[in-house]
Amino acid sequence: MANIKSAKKDVKQTIKKTPKNHKYRATVKNAIKNCEKAILANDKALAEKIYKDVQKNIDVACSKGLIKKNTADRQKSRLSQKIKDMQK
Repeated sequence: MANIKSAKKDVKQTIKKTPKNHKYRATVKNAIKNCEKAILANDKALAEKIYKDVQKNIDVACSKGLIKKNTADRQKSRLSQKIKDMQK
């Protein structure tokens, strides 16, 4: 256990933040998976609709420091390209 006051506070903050961070990460991963499922099903309208939510979720996670900026941009770019390459 931490001895210094600031270290004790840091432990409390970590305990409080960890579940929220897991929730945001899980939201991003699930949104990406749902978008890829729509892409595999060749449902372009649904994929584009889900992609908007994916963008928002990725940006939130990036702003909170859970995902690096380049990783967020790469994930959005790859999904966008997959949607563009879909058959109409």
